[in-house]
Order: sequence, then structure tokens, then C-alpha cells
Amino acid sequence: MTGAFLRMTRGLWGSTHPGPTLVVTVLAAALSVAAGLSLGRIVLLALAVFAGQLSVGLSNDALDAGRDRAVGRTDKPIARGDISLRTAWVAAVLAVVLALALSAPLGLGMLAAHGIFLASAWSYNAGLKATPISILPFILGFGAFPTFATFAAHDPQLAAPWALLAGGALGAAIHLTNVLPDLDDDARTGISGLPHRLGARPSAALAAAAVLVGAIAVTAGATAVTAGAADGEILRVDLTQIPVISWLFFALEVAVVLVTLVLAVKGRSGRLLFRLVMLAALLLAAQLVAAGGSLAG
Repeated sequence: MTGAFLRMTRGLWGSTHPGPTLVVTVLAAALSVAAGLSLGRIVLLALAVFAGQLSVGLSNDALDAGRDRAVGRTDKPIARGDISLRTAWVAAVLAVVLALALSAPLGLGMLAAHGIFLASAWSYNAGLKATPISILPFILGFGAFPTFATFAAHDPQLAAPWALLAGGALGAAIHLTNVLPDLDDDARTGISGLPHRLGARPSAALAAAAVLVGAIAVTAGATAVTAGAADGEILRVDLTQIPVISWLFFALEVAVVLVTLVLAVKGRSGRLLFRLVMLAALLLAAQLVAAGGSLAG
């Protein structure tokens, strides 16, 4: 009995996409720390995001079980029979309900933002991944992501426009990059999202460009101020007020992006491009956290 339970537990955890689940949870917690939330709210927000990510991973593997079996994915617990499809679905539904229940005490704004994020992820899993608009759930979901920290504050506010733009750009880069190692397997099972239609090198180049857009948004946006003008107020960026750490992040991101673009033009493999763009995306995420104190609009 104990052995069967442990096998089921390991299978469920393996179906949650543990790496991305933990990364997104840590990123949400880091943004909330940088935004100055209280310890209780940080913990509650992290638990809500963690439960939500569990549901996203489980639903993805449950929906893809047939395709995973068809291509011999022995790394997928459902496909290799460690857990049943029914068990995975029950766990996924319970996890999404728990995620929303934990979000509710943090305010209606946080509940709505997390709901948008989860609805985007589930819609991607449910079929949008195989369409030309496969990138939209990532742009919408991660565009809402910075608002988790600002809506969960005691004085809830919408995140600044530059933060929303950076979140959307990060989401676009993640989507365009994440599928690169699986393009061949996906093609054999009928998945034809935007990256599959573009191809590995164009997708990597577009992902790198998205990271660059996000980097510019964070670097300049966090210090943008409104100033009077003859025809009203305009937005100005005071470059002298940009912290050294932001310039450092920006320089590293630009360097990685340039290397990625050069290698893409030279026809290097999708897996190498995947690693480079993921590095750039992680740098962008870290820069977003570093600017967390000015997230609110």
C-alpha cells in the first residue's frame, strides 16, 4: 500500500513539470518580496501560485498523454502508466480550486489576475498550443503576472505599464523558446503552434527580440516620470536615475541576445538557442525582480 502511494505521489509530482513550477513560484515570491509585501501575504501568494502551477503541469500532461505515448515519452509518468489519467485530472482540478481559494484572501484584484493567468495556461494546454495564436496565452498570462504582487498589497494597485509589457515579453520569449527541443516530436503528433510554423531559428530570433523589448521596458520604465508640456503631460525617462544594477542586467541581456541572433543566422541547433534564450529570459526575470519596488503604476 505504501509503495503504491509513493509511486502515485512521485508520478503526480513528475507530471507537474517541477522545474517550471518551482521557477514561476520563486519568481512570484521574489516579486512580492521586492514589492514590499508582508511575510504573511508573501507566503499566501507563493502557495497560491504553486498550487496553480501544479494544476497547469498536471492538466498539460493529462491532455498530452495520448501524444506522449505515441512518441514514446518514457519521461512522462502518465504515458508510462505510473498514474492513471483519472488521478491526474482529479489532482489538477483540486489544485486549480486550491489556487483560486488561496488567491481570494489577497483581494479581488489578485484573484482576477491569477484567474487570467490560469485560464490562459489551461486554454493553451487545451488546444491553443496547436494554433497560430499559441503565443497569446503566454503574452496574456505573463503580462498579468507582475500584478500579482501589486494587487496582493494592502493598498492594491495595477502594475505599471512597463511592468505589464515586460511580463508579456517574458511570456512570449518563454513560449517561443520552450518548444524548441520538442519541435520534431510535436510535429509527429499534430502540434503546429506559432514556433512550429516559424521554425527553430526564426522562433529563437523572435524570442531574443522579445527579451530585448522587455529589457528596454524594465530599464527605462522603472525610472520614467511625467513632466509638464505645452499640450499636457508627457512621459520622460531620466537615464541618470537608472541604477547601475539595471544597466548591468541590460548589458548582459543585450550580449546574450546578440550571440543568439548571430548563432541563429549561422544555423546552430535549436537546443543551443533554447539555452541561450532561456538564459536571457532568466536575466530579464531577475531584472524585473530588482525593479520590484517600483512595480506599481
